[in-house]
Amino acid sequence: MAFSFPAFSYIVALIIDAFLIFFSIFHVIAFDELKTDYKNPIDQCNSLNPLVLPEYGLHILFNLLFLFSGEWLSLALNIPLIAYHIWRYANRPVMSQPGLYDPTSIMNTDVLRSCLREGWIKLAVYLLSFFYYLYGMIMALIAS
Repeated sequence: MAFSFPAFSYIVALIIDAFLIFFSIFHVIAFDELKTDYKNPIDQCNSLNPLVLPEYGLHILFNLLFLFSGEWLSLALNIPLIAYHIWRYANRPVMSQPGLYDPTSIMNTDVLRSCLREGWIKLAVYLLSFFYYLYGMIMALIAS
């Protein structure tokens, strides 16, 4: 039984996707804390903003592996989320540091609700992706 590059891509995607699931869970918990006034918005944004670019970078990293290994369906399933990440970062508030969340506007009810919804949707996408990557890894290992 040989170990192929697509199998390696799926293994890396599984590991990275586990980190992305934890990022999404942290995202949801953080915005729930803001909603219940448990934490102050400046501290919360200072803890969330440093995670934005690593999340995007990790997501793009394993999709580059899918591109190089010729896993077109896996890549196609991730293109909408990559496009959303690019759009979201391009339309972020004007800030002096990298990140998406501005402490002055984050407590707005509409912004807070949309950020919380975004966190739940990303969590669902990453969870579904995790099981798809597990299936893809098994199929790649069987095929090789």
